[in-house]
Amino acid sequence: MRTLSITLPFTKSDLRSLKSGDRLLLTGTLYAARDEAHRRLSELKRKEKKLPVDLKGQLIYYVGPAPSKPGQIINSAGPTTAKRMDSYTADMLDIGVAGMIGKGERGEETKRLLKGKAIYMACLGGVGAKQALTIKHQEVVAFEDAGMEALRRLEVEDFPVIVIHDLRGGDAYGVSRN
Repeated sequence: MRTLSITLPFTKSDLRSLKSGDRLLLTGTLYAARDEAHRRLSELKRKEKKLPVDLKGQLIYYVGPAPSKPGQIINSAGPTTAKRMDSYTADMLDIGVAGMIGKGERGEETKRLLKGKAIYMACLGGVGAKQALTIKHQEVVAFEDAGMEALRRLEVEDFPVIVIHDLRGGDAYGVSRN
């Protein structure tokens, strides 16, 4: 198992070189989006309307951070269950998203959709306060009325993840449900 430091956004070469099981320390920009932001992005895509930000080549972190306290950059920012976003995966791939970060398994159809197009990474659930320490800046970039489910731009430094599904279809969980 390798540990790699990656500066975002990923290059095509980065994506091709990653293998399921690789540990990554990400530095750069992530976009935080949960159910409501995904629903709205998908709706805009389907209506062929302009998206509020260009997500081509970007990463989406499935998180809705808790409201920040005074003086905090961000409060607890642990991942949400990735399978909840499976119904939006085809739209996110059409938009050009290069990867997603969440917790837990993905469905078989999502794994099929990801192969050759994007990667899925996981971070540990239950350590949201620790993850928040790697977030150096955050700003709402769209859907402010959605509260914690607004679309946010996060600047991270050494944000720890594990590659679960690589471009070749590798699966770090080693589970196949055919």
